[in-house]
Amino acid sequence: MSISRSLPQSKEALLKSYRTRLKDDVKSMLENFEEIVKLSKGEHDTQLSRMTQCEQDTYEMHVRAANIVRAGESLMKLVSDIKQYLILNDFPSVNEAITHNSKVFRSKQAECDQKLMSLRDDMAADLYDLEEEYYSSINK
Repeated sequence: MSISRSLPQSKEALLKSYRTRLKDDVKSMLENFEEIVKLSKGEHDTQLSRMTQCEQDTYEMHVRAANIVRAGESLMKLVSDIKQYLILNDFPSVNEAITHNSKVFRSKQAECDQKLMSLRDDMAADLYDLEEEYYSSINK
């Protein structure tokens, strides 16, 4: 948990809410699934007629199945939220990419500077030679 201590409170609270949502959704799916399994066994001793009990069990299974679907959709939304969180808060890899690009651009800049200096020196030498030739020429 040393990582969470280094996080700001808002991020820590967000991660805690993600854990809570995950636990709640998984718990809901499990409870509803267990109830559907119990209902499918048909071991109810009630005063209702057998037909009425089957009908009631069927409706309850539909409701519980819908609850499982809702919890599944909630889990999918949670996964999306966590992905977004990771994208927005993955500063180490962003910093690493920025550092890498900075090094590449600095080396390109140094290479360009070196070529410009070489070109400047060549042009200066050529201009010096031309000036020397002009002043030493008979055809001024």
